[in-house]
Amino acid sequence: MDNEISSRVSDADFAYYNGSGQKFTTESSTLISSSPYLNHGELRTLIAQEMLRRNGPDLPNTAFIPNVVKILMELENWPRIFQLFEEEKARLPMFKQWLDGRKVSLFKTEELAGAEPGTLRSVIYDFVVNSGYNMDHFFQGMEIKTDFDFYMKERTHTHDIEHMITGFETNHAGEVALLAANSRALYQYFVPELAAFFNRVSSYLKAKTTLKSGLFYPEAFKVELDAEDIGAAQGRSWKHPLFLIPYRDYLDWQIKDLREEFGITNPPPPGEWEWTTAVSEDPRSANDDHAMAAAAE
Repeated sequence: MDNEISSRVSDADFAYYNGSGQKFTTESSTLISSSPYLNHGELRTLIAQEMLRRNGPDLPNTAFIPNVVKILMELENWPRIFQLFEEEKARLPMFKQWLDGRKVSLFKTEELAGAEPGTLRSVIYDFVVNSGYNMDHFFQGMEIKTDFDFYMKERTHTHDIEHMITGFETNHAGEVALLAANSRALYQYFVPELAAFFNRVSSYLKAKTTLKSGLFYPEAFKVELDAEDIGAAQGRSWKHPLFLIPYRDYLDWQIKDLREEFGITNPPPPGEWEWTTAVSEDPRSANDDHAMAAAAE
């Protein structure tokens, strides 16, 4: 029966969709294409696995993200990226000011304690003390020496702060909404080529999230559609990408005032999407994988 159904994809379908363009040949004994990503055997394997596997209880949903990030970085055109940084610093004074300031948003518990309720300081304190997550969750141990080093480390630190101030909490739908918001804001603010670099890993996370939910988790896919819409609408209203906020200067601002200042609109009510992580993965005895805060799966 299965083969009978699949056979309904006809020869005419293959001809229509695949076309009849020029056929390329090569003397190479291995797969080779015009895409350096497709040419990378380990990346092909990882992407196939992470897009097609279930979110089983034996492996964190964020497994192999560092592997993919490292490979993408190995394939990057760094002279061009650094050139774009300099061009955008010249075009966008705030971007230059943020890089020049190097105000790191990684806070010690003692500098957060005793905050006024409702302030950014108090919200970060609660997150650091009670969530179990590590805000310094990527590029750990890296020393900041250049503008680019600062970008990499600071965007790591501010990821969790973005969860706090947008209302997109560290659950499955919250991660999807934050991915959507950031992509819209990045492409509104930066030239597309640099925005694409900033959004590179997020594109991978979004793609594998969508396919896995489409294959295995229908309830997760349904809520992802809503989260995508809500995140996109909020991201379009941001004054600029939120990682450019020097958060040390805003620690004692009320969250409501911070949202008004930077165009953070219509945050979901607290706990609105708390249930969404459970429907995005196989049942497990303890739904405590801290890595869920790093990416939607």
